[in-house]
Amino acid sequence: MPGQSSFGTAPHCYRHPDRETYISCTRCGRPICPDCMISASVGFQCPECVAEGRATQRMPTTAAGAPIGERPIVSMVLVGICVVVFALEFLIGVDQVTGRFGMYPPDIALNGEIWRLPTSMFLHGNLLHIGFNMLVLWTIGPQVERILGHGRFLVLYLVAGLGGAVASYAFSAPLTLSVGASGAIFGVMGALVVAGRQVGFDVRQVLILIGINVAIGFVGGGIDWRAHLGGLATGAAVAAVMVYAPRASRLLWQTLGVLAILGLLVMITMWRTAELHAMLDAIPGIPA
Repeated sequence: MPGQSSFGTAPHCYRHPDRETYISCTRCGRPICPDCMISASVGFQCPECVAEGRATQRMPTTAAGAPIGERPIVSMVLVGICVVVFALEFLIGVDQVTGRFGMYPPDIALNGEIWRLPTSMFLHGNLLHIGFNMLVLWTIGPQVERILGHGRFLVLYLVAGLGGAVASYAFSAPLTLSVGASGAIFGVMGALVVAGRQVGFDVRQVLILIGINVAIGFVGGGIDWRAHLGGLATGAAVAAVMVYAPRASRLLWQTLGVLAILGLLVMITMWRTAELHAMLDAIPGIPA
């Protein structure tokens, strides 16, 4: 038999037939010599079994299914994009850029410029506006990204930002011009509350931060609190889909959940567009 001497007196290493050995792999049972044995939790294993075990071993993941220890590069890239866009705004003219790409209901409803909803979330009105948003994204974004992973965090940011823009479109005055990543930023904060509770974080400071900024949105002038609340609710919903999806079919449920949220945003947009058509049709001088 393979692994034994011709006299059957002692087993021989399956990788070195000239070496007698009385040690066997605890996994496959083949005889292994001292040069081939690899210490395992119980006994020794052969190189092939160790390699097979490493190949099939599951890497530890977060509650959302992301590899543990990923660097939060998406958060930093998003900060960079917003800063570059604001610099271009400053060079071209803030009012000119925001007027062309901001969330403006008449142009969305009457001219079909639906792209204003996503583009508005990358524009800012002034230094204080972008400064606050980027500070929050820089400090809180990496925490959420480590839980969700790169791809899921990007989806969260974009969908939450869209949710904020849709809320502003749906519930603001018809002639409101809205810009800013505030909806996405509030979405990130809402996501940290939901995902953080799932993984055992102390989220009290985040709740206080949310409460203060929601209050400022209602008290301060020129602040789109509708976008704040819309982004907050959307971000919390996306995070819940990400961290509470059944592990056995996590990606499927996460995808279906995000698509359902996007479907709801589309329905709200369609409802508001129809409402604005009916409203603006009655105003002389504004064609349908």
